[in-house]
Amino acid sequence: MTNLAATGGVPGPGRIGRVAIGDLLKRAATRFPDRTAVTDGARRVTFTELERDANRFANYLVARGLKPGGKISTICNNSVEFVKALFGIHRAGLVWVPVNTMLGPADMDYILDHAEVRFAMIDDNLYGQPERRAALQKHGIDLIAVDLAGTAAAAGLENFNNLLKGRSEIEPEIDIDDRDLAMIIYTSGITSRPKGAMHCHLAVIMAVSRDDGITGQFPLFHCAGHVSLLSYLSVGGRMALMRGFDPVVCMEAIVRDKLTIFVGLSLMYQAILDHPRRKEFDPSGLRTCIYTMAPMGRPLLERAIADLCPNFVLTSGQTEMYPATTMSRAEVQLKRFGSYWGESLIVNETAIMDENGNLLLRGQPGELVHRGPNVMMGYYKDPKATEEARKFGWHHTGDLGVIDEHGEVLFLDRKKDMIKSGGENVASVKIEETLLVHPAVQNAAVVGLPRPQWGEAVSAFVKLKPAVQADEAGILEHCRKHLGGFQVPKFIRILDEMPMTATGKLRKVKLREAFAEHFAKEGA
Repeated sequence: MTNLAATGGVPGPGRIGRVAIGDLLKRAATRFPDRTAVTDGARRVTFTELERDANRFANYLVARGLKPGGKISTICNNSVEFVKALFGIHRAGLVWVPVNTMLGPADMDYILDHAEVRFAMIDDNLYGQPERRAALQKHGIDLIAVDLAGTAAAAGLENFNNLLKGRSEIEPEIDIDDRDLAMIIYTSGITSRPKGAMHCHLAVIMAVSRDDGITGQFPLFHCAGHVSLLSYLSVGGRMALMRGFDPVVCMEAIVRDKLTIFVGLSLMYQAILDHPRRKEFDPSGLRTCIYTMAPMGRPLLERAIADLCPNFVLTSGQTEMYPATTMSRAEVQLKRFGSYWGESLIVNETAIMDENGNLLLRGQPGELVHRGPNVMMGYYKDPKATEEARKFGWHHTGDLGVIDEHGEVLFLDRKKDMIKSGGENVASVKIEETLLVHPAVQNAAVVGLPRPQWGEAVSAFVKLKPAVQADEAGILEHCRKHLGGFQVPKFIRILDEMPMTATGKLRKVKLREAFAEHFAKEGA
């Protein structure tokens, strides 16, 4: 409640004017009680069922003694039960701490310890992994299970669906303010230990159409999957839940569930287009395809627009800026190629700043900064990193870019990925774009490796497309044709697999570590 003296005797919004995540489902269920909210293969769940069971779970959590502001984790892959639990957690006023199920036991252990989690829900098949189970038992965390594999009872865990029986379907009376902490979502940990980005209820809202249905292959513990679920359910749309990405499963869901929006990584679109069964499925119901994490190479984008959907847009954001900050426009996708991230979303301001806190004019390069209600509340238990991230009253992304004459953000590079070679600043992203144009290259990463006479040497790592042959000399010659001399890699290595985070981001730090001594060993 806002202090009355500070507002001239006018109280804050309280329950009347709040924006709370749990309320989104309730309002949608009132308007669309019998409409399908989520699908999971052939399983269909209405808004009414989600609303009813979210309240049952919230009442269970209250009865267990969990208090508003308390932490609760989910260690789950996508499922109907996960969705019900998610809304129940928010209804109970608890702080959701999702754990990426693709993290190893050590990182999971760190997150649970750092966030001081004492209660969690886990898929029974994940609990069946000995190292994960040992880490959870060490913490003495109270657990309940989603009984996906039918092993919860044998493991001595309460079954989520069973514990809902007999619970009240009426929402518990919990005071929630839209600025209350709603979730702590840990970053990917690309360069260091994961940091816990704190977000309030107000930060996670974006508008879409009630007639839309969206693919749900992104995990709900990731900000892209989570905000897509909330956004589409809030207006009466629907999501097709999937446990990971499979090209055929995605295509089947698009047709079966009449989906209109596809959200994926560039590599997902590539896998669909290259799949031998692609022509068995009609994607004409798609009205928009969204790609995220990184721009799409020109050949792939042209092919995807021609074959899948005429409207492709790129969104960009960070775990710290929930859920996104910029989006490109479909009508300019075939006019400007490269790392164009589009225009700032209406929910936040976007600017370019120099190192002294001065905002720069269009066309001047600097650090990309944002401000708005979607900025995180801070890093959990890390005031120093929080202060550094919000210098000069803006959120600092660590990305270098310019805003061009059209008002679009052109990404130049991560500050830490800019290569200092022979007195030149070399943008790794420019070289990666060139490598991705090569017909044999599926993925590429460029880093600077230590080299005494150069400072850093431009070094490239590529993964080839399946069943395609190429050699390092041929790829190097391709670079010479399309890049300036100072940009051409001094070292190229073809890898069977790239080091990736669980959410599909390249872990360049692993490449730097693994090949740090390359030039020293070569004597160059």
